[in-house]
Amino acid sequence: MARLNGLVLTAISALTLISALPRGAAAEDKPLTKITFSLDFIPLGRHAPWYAAIAEGYFKREGLDVSIIPSQGTAQTIQSIEAGTAQLGFTDVPSLVLARANGAKVKMVAVNYEKAPYAIFSLNTGANVTQIKQLEGLTLGSGAGSFTPKVIAGFMTQHGLDPKKLTISNVAPPARASALLSGQVPSIEFFVMAKPGLEAAAKAKGAELRTFLLADHGLTLYSNGIVASDDYLAKNPEIVRRFVRASLRGWQFALKDPKKAAEDQAKFVPSLDPAKSVAEIAVVKDLAVTPYVEKHGLGSFDPAEMKSSLDFMVKYVGVTNAPVATDLYATGFLPAKAVKP
Repeated sequence: MARLNGLVLTAISALTLISALPRGAAAEDKPLTKITFSLDFIPLGRHAPWYAAIAEGYFKREGLDVSIIPSQGTAQTIQSIEAGTAQLGFTDVPSLVLARANGAKVKMVAVNYEKAPYAIFSLNTGANVTQIKQLEGLTLGSGAGSFTPKVIAGFMTQHGLDPKKLTISNVAPPARASALLSGQVPSIEFFVMAKPGLEAAAKAKGAELRTFLLADHGLTLYSNGIVASDDYLAKNPEIVRRFVRASLRGWQFALKDPKKAAEDQAKFVPSLDPAKSVAEIAVVKDLAVTPYVEKHGLGSFDPAEMKSSLDFMVKYVGVTNAPVATDLYATGFLPAKAVKP
């Protein structure tokens, strides 16, 4: 009997010890679920939150072993997900609308860029674009295959301007900055994340950069977020929830401590300059943190705004065979307790 009582006491002590362990400690002993996550482009400073989520252990604490792969654009990201090369990815709503219109079965579960990053850059000594009406009669340096001019044209139409009065000059992305700074073109289009580098280059030329972010002048269009295939969401809902929760904590961390997040990223991508990454994170913060996000948490989105984004693509960009708004997103994957910025 004494021996039996001793065994019982030992078992109780063991259970007490397990219950006292930090949350997630027991889970770390289990094999981690491997996840491949596709970026929307090559790794840049704007992607630091994803690497911070790895380096700071957020994914591991959720039982995930996450590998990040680059992409050559959002269309390729969606292709990777459909092919099973990646389980989750980072793409934008316009690309998602186009993909669903063409038969892709991918949905967004969290929105990271509440504001679209489309921007027009000019110099105070040149076009000095600060108002919507200045887009009429403007010459814009852009690429022949760029999607942005279609968004700008739709934006102009939406605001009662004639998009035919915007002249597109074909300038390859690597040459756009020098074309603007040398006066070859009065304005160029780029994602707003290019602002820090262009601002420094303009200052070196004795000029001031003017940044016209369409989202600050009435463009209502959700941009990048976390996506997965319909099939993967149906079969692995809990894995996706854990991935989203850890990702948003990585975003929270990067927005609060951009210097450390940039250093975390540099461990995985040594070619990146942490100082430049910090500047890019600051730009991304403006896209990610809006009054809606401050209230509802990172990754949150309004279904009505998602429908508005779809309506813009259909009415002003001319997407045909468009999906219904509810085909673009899936609810129930955001954390029960919001991750506030």
